[in-house]
Amino acid sequence: MSKAGAELHDRVRSFTDRIGLQTPILLAPMAGACPPSLSIAVIRAGGMGSCGALLMTPEAIGDWADTVRSQAGDAFQMNIWIPGRPPVRDREAEAEVRRFLANWGPEVPPEAGDGTPPDFSAQCAAMLEARPRAISSVMGLYEAGFVKEMKARGILWIAGATTVAEAKAAEAAGADVILAQGMEAGGHRGSFDPDTAGTRIAGTMPLVPAVVNAVDLPVIAAGGIADGRGVAAALVLGASAVAIGTGFLRAPEARIAAAWAAALAATGPDETRLTRAFSGRLGRTVRTAYVEAVESPDTPEPAPYPVQRGLTLGMRTTAAKAGNLDGIQAWAGQSAWLARDMPAGDILRTVWADAQALLPGSA
Repeated sequence: MSKAGAELHDRVRSFTDRIGLQTPILLAPMAGACPPSLSIAVIRAGGMGSCGALLMTPEAIGDWADTVRSQAGDAFQMNIWIPGRPPVRDREAEAEVRRFLANWGPEVPPEAGDGTPPDFSAQCAAMLEARPRAISSVMGLYEAGFVKEMKARGILWIAGATTVAEAKAAEAAGADVILAQGMEAGGHRGSFDPDTAGTRIAGTMPLVPAVVNAVDLPVIAAGGIADGRGVAAALVLGASAVAIGTGFLRAPEARIAAAWAAALAATGPDETRLTRAFSGRLGRTVRTAYVEAVESPDTPEPAPYPVQRGLTLGMRTTAAKAGNLDGIQAWAGQSAWLARDMPAGDILRTVWADAQALLPGSA
């Protein structure tokens, strides 16, 4: 084996040994699309499961962890957003958004945007109580007190970063691992500053080696990785592991709407959009008639997060029940077309076997 191949294998093995995995593949945490069944399948195949806990109550967080642990062990992470600044409300602008949304779903009541997320402190306490192997963050950094509590319990902090500057800030704040999220990723951008999420962007392949060079921590690559080629490329560029989200969504264990799953197979690399149309924060989704309509100059600007999420709830719920893709929050990365319609465990094993065949020293 070449020196470069030996270094790569040692780096990956060091990470998997530290975190207790058989393969360097993590299920990306996806709020609303990470049922216990999906993590159970991924863990049983040797990867790391995940819980996107953004919208979950403390009780639901505990129940999720108990279910997964009882059937697959504790090789999972829990993830939550760092709260941003409170939204600036504009009732007249919201009324225009409500009128627009009525063209795509049921009439939106004036109070639809008044909901608030679950209590962040209570969610954090529940995650500590759940004792996952790792807790991950996006949209910012945990406060020092919470980081201290994680470390006291032996829980690793995986800090999401979309820029080199964010990665350096996470390292300085005590992160154990950096997850470098490229702009190809499906779902919400993990940018610390929502105002620059659409302008300070880098693809996964340029971002990963830049972050690897900038920090002295293991780096997980995320964004647009859905097959063995993507995994191998990320590891060659210096990553110690990869996170896959969209690539698992067509698995039956993901339990997403049939219309969403079917759309993934038909969505090419240039057929996704970064949009604030669903929640008010920037995220990558399948291009639909609704998403395109929101981009029209004649359409009112989406309300800020989480107001927009509340305003679109009726549309999203109705569309999911009816199988109407236009109203579904169909998050998708740019490699959606590579997602396989097969059990999640088989997806993980196939992706890793294909990656190993391409890595240095595999011959």
